[in-house]
Amino acid sequence: MNKWIRGTNATVLSLAVIGIFIVATIFLHSLTGIQWDLTKDKQYTLSEQTLSMLKKLDKDVKITAFTGVQQQGDDVMNRHVIDLLKEYEKRNSHIKLEEIDPIREPSKAAQYQIDAVGTTIFESGGKTQKVYSYELFQQGSTESSYQFTGEEKFTQTLLTLGSDVKHPVYFLSGHNELPSSQMSVFRNGLEGAGYTLGDLNLFKEGKVPDDAEAIFLIGPQNDLDEKEATALKEYVKGKGKLYIAVSYAKDMTKWKNINDLLNAINVKNPNAIALETGRTSLNDQLTIIPEYGSHEITSELSAQNRVTIMPLALVLQTDTANTDYRANALLSTTDKAYGETDLAQLEATSKTTKGDADLTGPLDIAYAVQDKDNKPKAVVIGTAQFLIDQVVMQQGNKDFALNAVGWLQEQTDMITIRPREEAQMQQAMLMPGDRTKIFYGTLLGFPLLFLVIGGVIWWRRRKG
Repeated sequence: MNKWIRGTNATVLSLAVIGIFIVATIFLHSLTGIQWDLTKDKQYTLSEQTLSMLKKLDKDVKITAFTGVQQQGDDVMNRHVIDLLKEYEKRNSHIKLEEIDPIREPSKAAQYQIDAVGTTIFESGGKTQKVYSYELFQQGSTESSYQFTGEEKFTQTLLTLGSDVKHPVYFLSGHNELPSSQMSVFRNGLEGAGYTLGDLNLFKEGKVPDDAEAIFLIGPQNDLDEKEATALKEYVKGKGKLYIAVSYAKDMTKWKNINDLLNAINVKNPNAIALETGRTSLNDQLTIIPEYGSHEITSELSAQNRVTIMPLALVLQTDTANTDYRANALLSTTDKAYGETDLAQLEATSKTTKGDADLTGPLDIAYAVQDKDNKPKAVVIGTAQFLIDQVVMQQGNKDFALNAVGWLQEQTDMITIRPREEAQMQQAMLMPGDRTKIFYGTLLGFPLLFLVIGGVIWWRRRKG
């Protein structure tokens, strides 16, 4: 009788535990938006910018991810993309995600004109945008790591689809500027934020296009023509805005019209290169790790303790008594830096000692310019080298570059989200004998072990 009661109690207790487990599972599954991210790098935790955007999203969005495996690494990229998009889908019922293998379903791939595995299509309100997986992965801080920028790209894409406003901007050409092929990351970031990019040869066109919201002058190696400078000065006096990144050029000491343009917005070019003897990177005095000024462009970078890297930066100056345009310092050197004015000697001998004619630090190397009505009019940066693809992805460079555009355009929904740093997958090389041991150990060894332990326990209970 006692054995029957004990057996019944054990059965009832087991059923109760199973029942509680089932009820708890159903209850937890019903709680939407609640989860615990136990991964090392919090890869399933969305940023506050993304969560805020998803709360406001009230339009249906269809996301079609064309994933497949054609070469090594595709499966890793697919996993990152799909896992992240599922997090978006969980948090807003307007988002519907579908995953398609274009190799197995070529008709659907043809329907969407898919030209590469790893293409994600965003559709909403008759508008379509493509995001390619290869754009979302960059080299990490070490050779054994990589960065995944999917959240920034996906969130900005959803914002762009939800907006009917276009922002046409033009990159000035004709002066041997930095080629667009060398700053694809920066240009892609602008396009992802809703900007339409055009090239402008002002000497040929004769005037700034009427729809131009901003003109970009990036790394010119030759001076502007006088008529070009005049047109840009008139443009900025009106509703126009300028994004200027000047770099060292061989004949820059002979520039007249670029300097006149800078003077018109209260920025001066003293033809000096900043050399840092205090806060340097890898003992390279020509690569500046600047201090941040107090400004909304740099506030988040400063709060997150993220540095920017400015190679071969020109010194910039301003007149604090000017009331028409006020230039606020964004980036400055330490007081141990100096501005080398003998550029020919620096180029010939790599001279790194301060002379009597050199400028004394701290020195400004970037400004945000406002007019007398406190309206943003220009951003001037003393180097264009930080926009090169290999450099702009380092530390906070990309955020600084895009934050400056967002401030200039008074675009508060410009999204910059820090990429996730991931470790490369480690592979273990197994010999044939090792694989055999693992196979038989898992298939036979562990089951037999548990069977023996169970038999010993059963025998001891029977004897006792």
